[in-house]
Amino acid sequence: MPVTFTSEQEAFAEAIRDFASRECGTREQRDALTNGGQEVHNHELYAKIADLGWLGIAVAEEYGGTGGGMVDLCLFLEEMAYGQIPIGGFPVTAITAGAYERFGTDAQKEEILGGIVKGLVEAIAMSEPEAGSDVGALRCKAVRENGGYTINGQKTWISEAHVADHILLVCRTDDSGSKHEGLTMLSIPKGTEGVEIRGIDTMGGRIVNDVFFDDCHVPAENLLGEEGKAWMQLMAGLNVERLIIAAQSLGIARRAMDDVLVYVKERKQFGRPIGSFQTISHRLADLATEFECSRLLTYDVAARVDANPTQLFPREASMAKLKVTETAKKISLEGMQMMGGYGYATEYDMERHVRTTLVSTIYGGTSEIQREIIAKTMGL
Repeated sequence: MPVTFTSEQEAFAEAIRDFASRECGTREQRDALTNGGQEVHNHELYAKIADLGWLGIAVAEEYGGTGGGMVDLCLFLEEMAYGQIPIGGFPVTAITAGAYERFGTDAQKEEILGGIVKGLVEAIAMSEPEAGSDVGALRCKAVRENGGYTINGQKTWISEAHVADHILLVCRTDDSGSKHEGLTMLSIPKGTEGVEIRGIDTMGGRIVNDVFFDDCHVPAENLLGEEGKAWMQLMAGLNVERLIIAAQSLGIARRAMDDVLVYVKERKQFGRPIGSFQTISHRLADLATEFECSRLLTYDVAARVDANPTQLFPREASMAKLKVTETAKKISLEGMQMMGGYGYATEYDMERHVRTTLVSTIYGGTSEIQREIIAKTMGL
């Protein structure tokens, strides 16, 4: 079925586009907000968006949000990415919020979900140097003592930990069972003693971090959900995580597509716009078709989640993450090729689109992992 939105959703999307045009519609504005593209999250802009109430798009009304569903959240994420609004802390915040919503105590929900609406950034820490795709191999250890947990170990590739108000840590509290048993979630507030955050330089700027825990102690009430049950708690959030990444990538793909279309209509070679040559126009026709398939898939899965909020859609969510991120990468790479040297120049946004989309097929579960999941649902 086609992607259709309510009049309220259409108005919301238009409001986001207006905000993006006003606040970061030029390259000069975006450079000023991101330190020349080195920072992907701007606190001042994030606070403005919080004041508009948009950060609570998928937060329950009782915690100050608007109680929207996955379609609403995907719409916000797509438009945010399309408008190149530098609030890189929001996608991981939305992913982390789901865990607190499903498993938090009333006090935790009030603190975290209510805080997100007001502008808090949240991060989640799973990956380790020897535990990436194989999350169950993680070794960061938390020991029960002194009325709480003492944590030692390292996490790596932790998105936005340096700007987060809390880090939701997935650690090991029991070694006696299988690798998927004995995992626990603990909420670590910003500034907790024994936590060190070191940035990892990447081609995309300051996004990810190493996080070290050295005799870090948190009280028992920082436990999220049940001790030893983090694996099942993580599995319960896979729909949300993969759809969030898909929706964000959808916005970047759409922006890259629009950027290259503008270029090929204006750029002339051999006396005519390069977009009029079949070798370019047919490639763009194929890319437009791939994008439309990606968009239909994303919002179809989001609508299924809204209709069945307690049901897992491992096959469909993995398909959305796989299809959209690979399509976004393809569009940006093809866009760079069609723009030639200008696509490689930092004067244009296309090189940024390439750097952003390349990593999207890695984080949140690589494309290879998504294919494995899909294959398993087919009995393979």
